[in-house]
Amino acid sequence: MRLTLDPHMFRHLPLPKMVDKVAELGYEYIELSPRDDFLPFYKYPRVDKARIKELKQACRDTGVKLSSILPMQHWAGPDEEDRQAAVRNWKRAIEIAVELDVDVVNTEFTGRNDMPYKCEQQFVKSMDELIPFFEKEGLNLHIQAHPYDFIEDNYVAVDMLRAFDKDWIGYFYSVPHTFFYDDGKGNIPAMLDYAGDKLRHINVADTFNHKASSCLRYVVNPPGVHATVHQHLDIGKGDIPWDVLFNKLREMDFDGIVTAAVFGEEHRAEESSRFMLERLTEELIHKKETVNK
Repeated sequence: MRLTLDPHMFRHLPLPKMVDKVAELGYEYIELSPRDDFLPFYKYPRVDKARIKELKQACRDTGVKLSSILPMQHWAGPDEEDRQAAVRNWKRAIEIAVELDVDVVNTEFTGRNDMPYKCEQQFVKSMDELIPFFEKEGLNLHIQAHPYDFIEDNYVAVDMLRAFDKDWIGYFYSVPHTFFYDDGKGNIPAMLDYAGDKLRHINVADTFNHKASSCLRYVVNPPGVHATVHQHLDIGKGDIPWDVLFNKLREMDFDGIVTAAVFGEEHRAEESSRFMLERLTEELIHKKETVNK
């Protein structure tokens, strides 16, 4: 298992300083999420050989490894020109992953939930173009459903990924999206069982159930506005049933990537990151070892 940190709350640091900070916090792995000087959201990568060399040297100096990179592109967007640009950007991101010796690339469907049919067509078209590049380089691709995406549902997402029938395409379960994944029910064991052998990657943060209190957990004005709301908080600050989740992962003997993905604690980023690593280590390594004994 790779316990890794999404260093979004430290994105203001230069790359080498960010790697130093992750090492100082006790993590062995980094999941490199979008940042303006490397893989910016929805734009062409800002990376040259010197920057790649700088990042790899920082990793060697600290012993920290890259578990994965996380490009975000509008490859399922309804606009065809944008989709073509996203595919072009994806090809460069694949080259970067190879240069970084990274074997996992993870991302989102990145469409729109008000145009699901069109976005699915665009997504499949992009996958048809990119699958040969992933296969040529031997990369693994892990994809998550996201609030407001053209797929928000756990079961639909797993089926979509199974449709490509590629062992290297895996499902990424994002815990803070749980209450979107099954319309507020939060039945984590059922969702993870359905993912089965496609479950390769999990990111961990707490969130509130937006469906609670007759869907009035959040009051949005004007009423009926088309919006989605969720959080990425420390474990224990929201509504996720953590004992249920951790028990299920131990039962499944999950051995993929587990990412601490807290974004809402920048005022206490170091404390939050240490807390998350301690909790994940206790629940997914120490308790698992105790059970196995």
